[in-house]
Amino acid sequence: MAAPDLNLLVPDPRPVPADDAEAALAELYRHEPGVVRANMVSSVDGAAWGATHLSGDLNDAADYRVFRVLRALADIVVVGAGTARTERYDQVARPDGLAHLAPSDAPLRLALVTRSGAVPPSTTVGDRPPLIITGSAGAEVARSVVPAENVLVHGTDAPDLRSALGELADRGLTRVLTEGGPHLLASLLAAGVLDELCLTTTALLEGPLPGRIVAGGEAMPQRAATLGHLLHDPAAHTLLARWIL
Repeated sequence: MAAPDLNLLVPDPRPVPADDAEAALAELYRHEPGVVRANMVSSVDGAAWGATHLSGDLNDAADYRVFRVLRALADIVVVGAGTARTERYDQVARPDGLAHLAPSDAPLRLALVTRSGAVPPSTTVGDRPPLIITGSAGAEVARSVVPAENVLVHGTDAPDLRSALGELADRGLTRVLTEGGPHLLASLLAAGVLDELCLTTTALLEGPLPGRIVAGGEAMPQRAATLGHLLHDPAAHTLLARWIL
């Protein structure tokens, strides 16, 4: 998948050509300590996935270019256990060739959010088992699949995300990137802990069947967003926005 050249449209129009070092793109997506950032993809008509029920149905080369930079800049990737299962997550790692963008020498970590404590077995294989964020109801199950020190127990049934993010910060994991899914994104918004939304809109129409990037029944007050920047892939007509919440 060849990395495409991008054009910055907002705030100061200029080209952002494909670059192995990605210094310009990393500066645009600078990840400050304490910032919780989501990265999501959507079709023009608001779909969060396509025919195979995977977000990969919507991904393209421009989205992948930003995806790599966002992972390189983060301390930890936080994902809902259901999304990790559907999207076939295993251990995450900093993208090849972008280690120079990492905020520290520590490896990129993975945290899974789950009510039940159950996580996909593919994520627990290897020498870096994930952190599991759960409530007291899921703690016993979680401790049966990862070391006890990897289980963050906050809340009772649904995990208390604000409290859990505080523990991540105490562990030095202050640059948080979440890659969904839609239910976790809804919970982060409802808890008022999401600071940024990096949203790729690919030039596709998927119709009424797929869900949106935010799902679930949790109520949340309407929030305003400010456009941090907007990138455009002129070949694929993809838009890549960074929204500040």
